[in-house]
Amino acid sequence: MLRNHFILGVHINGRVQHIPQVQKILTDYGCSIRTRLGLHEASDSECSPNGLILLELIGDIRKSRELAEKLRALDGVEVKEMLFDHP
Repeated sequence: MLRNHFILGVHINGRVQHIPQVQKILTDYGCSIRTRLGLHEASDSECSPNGLILLELIGDIRKSRELAEKLRALDGVEVKEMLFDHP
């Protein structure tokens, strides 16, 4: 039986100043995160002030939505949800 895929896209503006709060929340929900992918622009001379994290979540969808709401409550953080159902 295939499970639904619940994906969160987390866009962080002011990554350096906001990431400690984001990381704390992600750690609190760590058992619900199957896959985490972090993306940001980087070069030898500078690091982007913004970042994007993609999360694949497992378990109770209510807990996943709770995680999304806690992230949305942070300044500089935007969250988008994707839910792919399997018939």
